[in-house]
Amino acid sequence: MSGLQELAGADAWAAPVTTARLIFADGTELAGYGVGATGHAVGEVCFNTAMTGYQEILTDPSYAGQIITFTFPHIGNVGTNDDDIETVNMAARSGVLGCVLRAPITEPSNYRATRDLDRWLAARGIIGITGVDTRALTALIREKGFVNAVIAHDRSGTFDTAALAAEARAWPGLEGMDLTRDVTGGQTFVWDETVWDWPTQSYGQLAEPRYHVVAIDYGIKRTILRLLANEGCKVTVVPATATAEDIMAHEPDGVFLSNGPGDPAATGEFTLPALKTLIDKDVPVFGICLGHQLLGLALGGQTQKMHQGHHGANHPVKDHTTGKVEITSMNHGFAVDPESLPDTVEQTHVSLFDGSNCGIRLRDKPVFSVQYHPEASPGPQDSHYLFKRFVNHIRERKGDPLVDERG
Repeated sequence: MSGLQELAGADAWAAPVTTARLIFADGTELAGYGVGATGHAVGEVCFNTAMTGYQEILTDPSYAGQIITFTFPHIGNVGTNDDDIETVNMAARSGVLGCVLRAPITEPSNYRATRDLDRWLAARGIIGITGVDTRALTALIREKGFVNAVIAHDRSGTFDTAALAAEARAWPGLEGMDLTRDVTGGQTFVWDETVWDWPTQSYGQLAEPRYHVVAIDYGIKRTILRLLANEGCKVTVVPATATAEDIMAHEPDGVFLSNGPGDPAATGEFTLPALKTLIDKDVPVFGICLGHQLLGLALGGQTQKMHQGHHGANHPVKDHTTGKVEITSMNHGFAVDPESLPDTVEQTHVSLFDGSNCGIRLRDKPVFSVQYHPEASPGPQDSHYLFKRFVNHIRERKGDPLVDERG
């Protein structure tokens, strides 16, 4: 009996009608109760170990093509609101295809809640299933690696299991798949909103920007833009398809490479020419997540698919430039192979979970990137200093005084 079959038999479903299924390529089906949108979707099943911030996770465009299994059982108990959405391109559908939950969604208990998670999921077209042994599913993914599956919700409780399993088998997987075109914005726009101010219960606005950063949108998150604005940067956001000429026409003081979904090697087929030109221009560059992987490719390295990926808000990373360890937020299924990097590139950050690469920089230029999410939405704020590090590169180029990264 396979691990999936054992998992399917682990829960004896006593309810007379179950309205949702998670169906794997081998035909194994997990029954549960549907929440959110109806219909079905096929994608890669991953797990996220964060205990808070489910709304930020569910609106992270980096999850395009994936179905998230939450290991924390109580998802939805604080409801949802309009302030914690991370998606910038509201015209695009949510990146995530579906979510797998252990406990039923309860009525929200939080003063900021404006809608319960069930209705919020339905409004965003996200299919959910509750009543699944998510810890057993997580253990299976850790053992066997990513699995492809169909998540389905039908209020009648009727499913064509064979057809859905065939759809899961036919899905090619994320390797070789570029998903940035599905989540990037089609328009160039300026961002000046700063971080949340608790006394006023609102986001601030940058009145007098000192520097100008162009951010390439591979699926960028709002909190990233807010932290750049918080450092005094007017941010011009351009689509993933922007050329180096498009970017340099804005006369940026620095260029930011955003997070995003899919296989970096596939996205690199149309993005690397622009990145290589920008590096040659000697402009300060900072990348995170997919932006980190693309930078690694542009510098001559290679990327590889991970066994289970890193998804959570509790990942320890060591910064070799300072000797300090920080707890980080992560969301990626691909990684830069450090052995493939040329001598001109220094590895700056390493995961203390598995030793995988988490940061690089050029030895002779103000160009660096990290694999994790220093904006920490959700997650700990240990890595906010990286935004100051980036702007310090800009300050240095302009002859301005530097600031304390940890201040």
